[in-house]
Amino acid sequence: QVQLVESGGGLVQTGGSLRLSCAASGTDSVLGMGWYRQAPGKDREFIASINQSGGITVYPNGMSGRFTISRDGTGNTVYLQIHDLKLEDTAVYYCNAGESWSGNSPMDYWGKGTLVTVSS
Repeated sequence: QVQLVESGGGLVQTGGSLRLSCAASGTDSVLGMGWYRQAPGKDREFIASINQSGGITVYPNGMSGRFTISRDGTGNTVYLQIHDLKLEDTAVYYCNAGESWSGNSPMDYWGKGTLVTVSS
């Protein structure tokens, strides 16, 4: 069974940077991977995804250039670099992955999330 474990969240001041990580286990397949977030009182929001080779990344229209997704080659670890953190970035950040990657559609597997809290 595929398991996704996020790390790297925490308390950060506005203007700071953070790198979130997500490692997948329980599979020999190379997964498509991505990130979503859910702020208090809001719907879960797509942030970015990356295909199995790492050669294609997708962000939603209008997504700030402050977010960058990457992965460790064809390993099943994905990263989300966030620069210039803002108060509105406060959210639980979820890793998402699956054998079938299609850009901005949710895939089959979810992590439990890592909380990012941005303070002024």
